[in-house]
Amino acid sequence: MSKFVARNQKKRDMKNSIGQRQLICGCTDEQHFDTQLLYFTCSSLSSDDKRLYVISNRDGHPNVYVKDLVTNEERQLTHNTKGILKSYVYFDGTLNEGLGKASVSLDSKRDVVYFIQDDCICKVELDGNVVVLNHVPDNRMTAFTHVSDDGRLLCVPMTDGRCLDYDPETEGSGLDKRPVYNIDQRVQDERLSSYLCIYDTATGVLKYEKRVPLCWITHVQFNPADPDIIMYNHEWPCRDCGIRRIWLYNHHTDETIRVRTEGTDTLGDTKGYARKAADWVCHEMWSDDGNIIIYHGGYENGPAMVGRYDMRTRQYWEIALPEEYKSYGHFTMDHQQTLCCDGYFKFLDDVAVVRENSTDNGPDPHKKDGAYISRVIPMWEEGVLRWIPLCKHESDWLGQDAHPHPVYNHGGNRIYFNSRSERDIKVYYTDVKAESV
Repeated sequence: MSKFVARNQKKRDMKNSIGQRQLICGCTDEQHFDTQLLYFTCSSLSSDDKRLYVISNRDGHPNVYVKDLVTNEERQLTHNTKGILKSYVYFDGTLNEGLGKASVSLDSKRDVVYFIQDDCICKVELDGNVVVLNHVPDNRMTAFTHVSDDGRLLCVPMTDGRCLDYDPETEGSGLDKRPVYNIDQRVQDERLSSYLCIYDTATGVLKYEKRVPLCWITHVQFNPADPDIIMYNHEWPCRDCGIRRIWLYNHHTDETIRVRTEGTDTLGDTKGYARKAADWVCHEMWSDDGNIIIYHGGYENGPAMVGRYDMRTRQYWEIALPEEYKSYGHFTMDHQQTLCCDGYFKFLDDVAVVRENSTDNGPDPHKKDGAYISRVIPMWEEGVLRWIPLCKHESDWLGQDAHPHPVYNHGGNRIYFNSRSERDIKVYYTDVKAESV
């Protein structure tokens, strides 16, 4: 049997053995409400994998719940009754009122949840006691927050409120009612700024605020090994997305540092594509040791790719995906730097579902119709990705909260993800296996 025939037979066998997703949290067939994981920049699981934290609107408003995975008991930790706070991604929320769904982040080692309610920056522990730490200044928009690995600091990214100064009902478009104007272009034209606001998690005191001009920051992540280094982004850059997306702020030196630069020295296998300003890049993430940043994106007029940057050597590795991998996905990783993904992978005989999604707009040329949750083993030096499709997530991708956004548990043997295959978003999991394509 030739290698080609054997490889195709292996793929057919693997497709026939795709596993099943398992419901872990969400409504029953008789109920209707949405339940979702926290955003991928933090874990949704306690460090011992015994508790799962989710956002659910089961009582009519979004709130944070914790599920004990041993006893199946679920408890409500926040008590929001004002709907969704207007912020990044949640453009049609209410100004200065409601739960900031994008603000919820978990300190998984200490079981402390941080969130914004109205204009209050809060924390809540397992006992349900909510503590107000500080307040969001007037005329600012917030986004995804992050807590340092040692639990001492909370970063709340903010941007001058003018960035989202519009009426979503009359000036919004698409499923998420995002503004019809280019937000980053407004930031550039009107010389708006973003702010890295760092709070003491014990006292709520603002330790410092770093102003970043001409920037719309929506994602922040402390370096796990050094909380004085913060990775942040320029969201939806109106130009030069390939080199404007990922940045570092070094509080030791008060420097802002561009991570991905233009160049032809990329290691791995780029299929001949250089790093260019006109590429697109997104969803950056730290390794546990704080030395590695992974990201994904695509080359200008070329294929999608996943990348790796080494802080110590300042070297880049990028691996171009096969041409047929045209279904957008998110990459995240476990504690051993093994990746998982909710898109891109396909079997040759797969037929993609055709649907319109307002979040398809922008520099990313790939449709959001990926079908599989996959474990992805990168071999950076060889420029090879080993794909292990685990299950179909069956989500329709329609809207931010229906994106699967898969994340590993801390043990690395299970992947959790969101899915809306019918009318309600629920949280599922699939178990990890070792076979690869």
